[in-house]
Amino acid sequence: MQTLELHIEAIIFAAGKAVTEAEIITTLEKTLEIPVSAKQVAQHIQNLIAKYQSGNYAFELTPISDGFQFLTKSAYHKTISVFLNIRAKKKLSAAAVETLAIIAYKQPVSKAEIEQIRGVNCDYSIQKLLEKELIEISGRSDLPGRPLLYGTTQLFMDYFGLHTIADLPKLKEILPQTNQIGTPEE
Repeated sequence: MQTLELHIEAIIFAAGKAVTEAEIITTLEKTLEIPVSAKQVAQHIQNLIAKYQSGNYAFELTPISDGFQFLTKSAYHKTISVFLNIRAKKKLSAAAVETLAIIAYKQPVSKAEIEQIRGVNCDYSIQKLLEKELIEISGRSDLPGRPLLYGTTQLFMDYFGLHTIADLPKLKEILPQTNQIGTPEE
């Protein structure tokens, strides 16, 4: 049903954040007062993904987090960045980026563990990352003193276009392979 697809498109467009299939189904059933299956929604979403992958659109429908969201295609990120002046507002210091990377890869992680890896105090970096809502307090450790544990937020996932933490690049993919014996694996 074409109108069902248009309703799905409207829901995702209006949401402004990732929308799950379950949220779409609930909304459609309340609005249209007809039963809607997950299979129907999944098929319509795939149709929409294919529609927006063509070169005729500056944005695409992307699976992100546990749902779907309209995002600008990467070819237009620089243009949008300049327009919105994102660079000036969102720029993180090198120390904050290092701290964020440690948290992303080792979460949940305590401040002491982060400082042990970085070798310096990270109070300021953690505070800035909490303010920017890229990390959150995810609990307390069972270690003496019960230190706070930090993890990444949904905003972190959305900002970096990750579906799950497993989508982070593997460290061996980013780090240069030096001091290797033999020929590189292919």
